[in-house]
Amino acid sequence: MEYLTGFGNHFATEAVPGALPVGRNSPQRPAFGLYAEQFSTTAFTAPRAENRRSWLYRLRPAASHPPFRPLDAAHRLATAPLERGPVDPNRLRWSALLLPEQPTDWLEGLVTYGANGDVAAGAGIGVHLYAANRSMERRAVQFSDGELLIVPQMGTLTLLTEMGRMEVPPGHIALIPRGLRFAVQLDGPSRGYVCENYGAPFRLPDLGPIGSNGLANPRDFETPAAWFEDLEGEYQLVQKFQGHLWHTTLGHSPFDVAAWHGNSAPLRYDLARFNTIGTVSFDHPDPSIFTVLTSPSDTPGTANCDFVIFPPRWMVAEDTFRPPWFHRNVMSEFMGLIHGEYDAKQGPKDGKGGFEPGGASLHNQMNGHGPDAASTRSAMEAELAPVKLENTLAFMFESRWVIAPSKTALSLAELQRDYDDCWGGFEKARLP
Repeated sequence: MEYLTGFGNHFATEAVPGALPVGRNSPQRPAFGLYAEQFSTTAFTAPRAENRRSWLYRLRPAASHPPFRPLDAAHRLATAPLERGPVDPNRLRWSALLLPEQPTDWLEGLVTYGANGDVAAGAGIGVHLYAANRSMERRAVQFSDGELLIVPQMGTLTLLTEMGRMEVPPGHIALIPRGLRFAVQLDGPSRGYVCENYGAPFRLPDLGPIGSNGLANPRDFETPAAWFEDLEGEYQLVQKFQGHLWHTTLGHSPFDVAAWHGNSAPLRYDLARFNTIGTVSFDHPDPSIFTVLTSPSDTPGTANCDFVIFPPRWMVAEDTFRPPWFHRNVMSEFMGLIHGEYDAKQGPKDGKGGFEPGGASLHNQMNGHGPDAASTRSAMEAELAPVKLENTLAFMFESRWVIAPSKTALSLAELQRDYDDCWGGFEKARLP
């Protein structure tokens, strides 16, 4: 597989020499009888610096298909606003999803854990987890409600898209533009996380006083080069539209784009390339220094969604409580663990409870949280020498709006109903 490097770059790529027109987007007669199609993920009139669109040159127009019909299937996907009663303020945590026993592809294995905002208004996010064990064969999916940020935890995903192919193993992420058709192939049992972003497309955060380098650097993002398949035969296309699944049947593969150019395209990123910034004196900065991508809202500095990671790093602060401190936050936090242990929470004991890889937690706005009692005692008593945190990779979807848990998530056997107990056992401070 071939990749082009850079975030938001304007790429030009062709799988067949001569398939890409030169000097124009929509010639009267494209080469080889191809069809020109513009794929836009922002409004035509968006400012040039924010405008995202690509031109695709394909064997058949994407518009050529029968009507979509409702998909009659027991999918566990949901979209904001969720149909449920009042959202309670309780902190929630789940163990890792069990891998399915029956053949289950990536789409069938998606489970909505929570959502906020309003998909019809183009604001908010949906948070899904997946557990799957088979590839999508002659089936593709199109999420018209939002772009997808996919975070594998177990198993490498091979994503076939209209604009190329890419491999996404654990420790990497994938970003799929809203409305792009794709299929997911697996190399074995797979599990992971998905943020469905209804709002402004993800972008790199501004660096401010950090300067011109650091955090996620644009050159480390990879977009697949053009690739296509010319396959005849029945192919199911599933579309998620306004929270519901619809399907139609194509007589060919939807991955028939021989060339494309533009800046709205799928990409992947290796989280190990994130250049972590931290303190070299005392205290430590806010967790915003770990932001990989951000989807801004209409309130400057207050994100529709931030994607934040907690990777391996040196801890050197003097006279400092080094785990994440106790806090109440106006933002809401959905957290996952890709591998290892998170420094503010203990892992499972006797195979039960704890924050484990593939698990998740939800702390909604203004509800206190922080390290558990055991992690707190250990951190307060530790001898403060420089320490390298290794074998750890946690992440967070952080949003300005309350994330309402779904009815499905609240009924899962994986829900740890004793989660609040981890904040029990704190000794009362002794004043003079």
